[in-house]
Amino acid sequence: QVQLVESGGGLVQAGGSLRLSCAASGSMFGIRVMGWYRQAPGDPRELVATITRGGTTNYANSVKGRFTISTDNARNTVSLYMNSLKPDDTAVYYCYANRYGTPYWGKGTLVTVAP
Repeated sequence: QVQLVESGGGLVQAGGSLRLSCAASGSMFGIRVMGWYRQAPGDPRELVATITRGGTTNYANSVKGRFTISTDNARNTVSLYMNSLKPDDTAVYYCYANRYGTPYWGKGTLVTVAP
């Protein structure tokens, strides 16, 4: 089992910045990918960004150039730096980990971007 705990959400004005962090614990061996997804009210959950254990990143087109994902493998954390935030970025952000093909999710942290 893998436990994921997010932190860092909140309210920010459009154009502002936030940093989300996710602390992972439990059975860490075998985790190859970690990342962030988000879900806005009425919408399906969507990928924001992922990063492999080797450091390869993948971003949704909507956040490229504005968001940066990073990981500290020694501390089992993954962070999402969000800049130039837009109201469309408002959503619950979920930390994600994939261990041997099994997905794990955090409980989510709310990000609200005011116009």
